[in-house]
Amino acid sequence: MRIFLIVFIGSFIFCATSCAPRVVSSPNSKVVYVQKRPANYKVVRVNGKRYYRWNGKNYRKTNKGYALVR
Repeated sequence: MRIFLIVFIGSFIFCATSCAPRVVSSPNSKVVYVQKRPANYKVVRVNGKRYYRWNGKNYRKTNKGYALVR
């Protein structure tokens, strides 16, 4: 009975942890997206990259919208 219990617990631990996906979150995961840019934006180029500026903040265009650049 003792061997059965050890084998059962060992197999449970092995099966429970082997399929678990690892999710690594970065500490800088707070990204602000804006869906539409306002009419009073300006295009700014820095090192050949295009940024959109309005309200004193710079944004870059992504697939999800416009991301705030810090």
